[in-house]
Amino acid sequence: MNSSVLIESFAEFAKFKNIDRPTMMRILEDVFRTMIRKKWGTDENFDIILNVEKGDLEIWRNREIVDDNSEDIWDHDKISLSEARKIEPDFEIGEEVSEEIQLEDFGRRAVLTARQTLIQRIKDMEKELLFQKYKDLVGEIISGEVYQVWNREVLLLDQEENELLIPKGEQIPKDRYRKGDVVRAVVQRVEIVNGNPKIILSRTSPTFLERLFENEVPEIYDGLIAIKKIVREPGERAKVAVESFDDRIDPVGACVGMKGSRIHSIVRELENENIDVINYTDNLELYIQRALSPAKISSMKVDEEAGRVSVFLKPDQVSLAIGKGGQNIKLASRLVGLEIDVFRESETYEEDISLEEFTDEIEDWVIAELRRIGLDTAKSVLAVSKEDLLRRTDLEEETIDDVFSILREELEEEEDNQ
Repeated sequence: MNSSVLIESFAEFAKFKNIDRPTMMRILEDVFRTMIRKKWGTDENFDIILNVEKGDLEIWRNREIVDDNSEDIWDHDKISLSEARKIEPDFEIGEEVSEEIQLEDFGRRAVLTARQTLIQRIKDMEKELLFQKYKDLVGEIISGEVYQVWNREVLLLDQEENELLIPKGEQIPKDRYRKGDVVRAVVQRVEIVNGNPKIILSRTSPTFLERLFENEVPEIYDGLIAIKKIVREPGERAKVAVESFDDRIDPVGACVGMKGSRIHSIVRELENENIDVINYTDNLELYIQRALSPAKISSMKVDEEAGRVSVFLKPDQVSLAIGKGGQNIKLASRLVGLEIDVFRESETYEEDISLEEFTDEIEDWVIAELRRIGLDTAKSVLAVSKEDLLRRTDLEEETIDDVFSILREELEEEEDNQ
């Protein structure tokens, strides 16, 4: 293989892989210098001249002429007078000899190795460029075409046919993928696995929802409205706290849009995820009230040190506060950064009985568990649903049923005795 064929084939391959000319030149020179070092031990006294367009390669070895009996005759940059005169008869000591080295002088095996090395270097560079490209895109929305659907992940291809993955855990549960579908997702992370870049996308990340809002709400993109926090149960419900830096702009209204025009497209993208947009405030109690919307809170007790807040609601508001499958209260807790405990308001507490009165019938550790979540009377326990107690305590369902039975029986006896 002569130099022109080698360089032309490499240049064509590099062009196909979108490698720019300076990078291609650098790779070619690096590979040829490696060949030189393998054959002569050093490349310090060699010049390489490349013309990629014409496929020309010139390698020149530069040495100083010394006397045949000189001690320096074995230095890499020296040549004996007798050897130099074989190249040019009228050379003299002290002159410099530039000898052209042909590619064939390296041997067939070295040239084939060089060709493989060139191709591998381009592939490695392509991987590095891909890694850097997507590393810079982490947190940004991109589109890809579904190429293959597996049980644990979906393979997409971008416009340059690079492979992108959406693992099961990063898919919205309601998502259904078919080959050829165009899917939008946010770049979650980029990893190197076995030397290859692995690009992970996500549709469940709060960042994905944040970017969708930026795309739909110009005030957010322009920095007039800030998204303070997003919490999600992907595909089911999300809460978005927003704040306006312009008193003339209503942040919630701007995000929702006229008749919901702005938020509808986001909801559709997220498989009809129910999105609550909340006006952020530094007033913690007001923030908690807004977070528990649409429920109306009667009163609350905040214990920031313990990281908990007890909210009291009328019976018809409790289910609204908890939400379907406990989603509303779970998201509200994450949004405000406090564990929220919900209590039904009781009209009469004057005939209540302390749990300490039940130590003969209820084990001490059960009473301690109830008191841990702020329940220290019979009526306060009965005001909480069984589901709520299961969520907030370590008590078994059977134990809770027994406690309810004991407390109700005692209260009924009290009423009968009055």
